[in-house]
Amino acid sequence: MQNDNLAMLDLAHIWHPCTQMKDHEKLPIIPIKRAKGIYLYDFNDKSYIDCVSSWWVNLFGHCNDYINTAIKEQLDNLEHVILAGFSHEPIINLSKRLCDMLPQPLNKCFYADNGSSAIEVALKMSFHYFRNLNINRNLFLSLTNSYHGETIGTLSVGDVALYKETYAPLLLESLRTEVPETQFGDYSHALESLEKILKEYGDRICAFILEPLIQCAGNMHMYNKDYIKDSIALCRKYGIQIIFDEIAVGFGRTGSMFALEQCDVVPDYLCLSKGISGGYMPLSVVITSDSIYDVFYAPYSTYKAFLHSHSYTGNTLACAAANAVLDIFQHENIIEKNKQLSLFMKKEFEILKDSSKVVNMRICGMVIAFEVITDKERPNIFIFEEGLKRGLLLRPLGNTIYFMPPYVITQDSISYVVKCLREIVELL
Repeated sequence: MQNDNLAMLDLAHIWHPCTQMKDHEKLPIIPIKRAKGIYLYDFNDKSYIDCVSSWWVNLFGHCNDYINTAIKEQLDNLEHVILAGFSHEPIINLSKRLCDMLPQPLNKCFYADNGSSAIEVALKMSFHYFRNLNINRNLFLSLTNSYHGETIGTLSVGDVALYKETYAPLLLESLRTEVPETQFGDYSHALESLEKILKEYGDRICAFILEPLIQCAGNMHMYNKDYIKDSIALCRKYGIQIIFDEIAVGFGRTGSMFALEQCDVVPDYLCLSKGISGGYMPLSVVITSDSIYDVFYAPYSTYKAFLHSHSYTGNTLACAAANAVLDIFQHENIIEKNKQLSLFMKKEFEILKDSSKVVNMRICGMVIAFEVITDKERPNIFIFEEGLKRGLLLRPLGNTIYFMPPYVITQDSISYVVKCLREIVELL
């Protein structure tokens, strides 16, 4: 079949996420037949550089030989088993490896399926922790401009206007404090905002949840790491727990394996997903400590056990992929290689600053972003279409263009992306 035939069938039967389907009366649906490395290939054999890592999950390229082999080998032995009283070797190995990579006291892994579910787990776990201790806390604190997922619980701690307005009657009460405006410089006003909230509500807040360093769906806003350390120190004074949402920023995206390494902070709950399986299968984990685990460890009759489950929790094939991902990080010195690649990205993208339409260029690790000044209505749609013409999969957030490629991208491909972006920006 060709693109057009498949696109018609798609539109007849599939409702795409984050999409106004009426747009596809004009926008193409592009069925993908195969992929390799940084490239996606449609049914007409046109190639596209995956500039968004297929929504931030792919680390080492599509159809990575090493990950493919790991999944195939596992497939011949065990595809899935209930994770309740039963276990399996891939998840045991993965859990130990993750805990060994992280600072103490993070040493207990609770698995879920996807990023939103991991955040939901952490929120519930924090609330339940205080409940088990007979402490009445029922509020959560998050940053302005934040996004943590699209369940009712995760939307409740987010700050995306469209979601808040649409689902307001369903959302839980929560609090928001001001996010610093820039990666560097003064953040005293944001700390003052936080302190004011803590003085009024500090004894009612379960946890402070934040995406460290980059608010990804929040237009790739990058903010001061020193604020993170100082704000958490303030929260600790009030007995408030800390949830790090590293769903999108973990596994090397910010320049270190985990963003927490740059913040000099150990959260009470670390939420990981997206890159954990290299872009192959849904998998997420909340990593916490024995001191939190022990509050739930009690005779059944006390009803203190934590309440959350998924049918595919800790799926065996996904865990095999995740172990392969950690192998690649370990054996190929990926973090150090990425530091060099990040420097090259920064140098190349500097060219775009020559345009008066480009503002607020910023980079953190393997993520680079900027805004465009334009009078065009819905510039993201225009940029998306122009990118496709040039063989690029771009998905701007409003007028924010970002580049978050698989780590296997070459310098030549980065230069090509920049050349195309320069052409597109001048058309705005």
